[in-house]
Amino acid sequence: MEIEFESVVFRWAARTEVLLFADVPEELSEDIRELTAPFARGFGSVRVEATVGATTWRTSIFPNSSGRYWLPLKRAVREAEGLVEHGPVTARLRLLDV
Repeated sequence: MEIEFESVVFRWAARTEVLLFADVPEELSEDIRELTAPFARGFGSVRVEATVGATTWRTSIFPNSSGRYWLPLKRAVREAEGLVEHGPVTARLRLLDV
């Protein structure tokens, strides 16, 4: 399954180091949860291949307390794609192991 969504880059406030994420929309998060329930890994994470702009990498998305998934945006991706906190991001996810 592949999905594409638009979000805003945000900082996870629970940490002192800079960890930036994109929030997967609620409806898409529900679809992901239904499809991956038998395959979910630790903490409910789901392995994905993510693409932002011209940058593609493998990572995991993680559910937050409300059930929406968060896509971590590592520094190399942010720098390559010019992503900044509070800025827009369009991401494409390909679910792996489904």
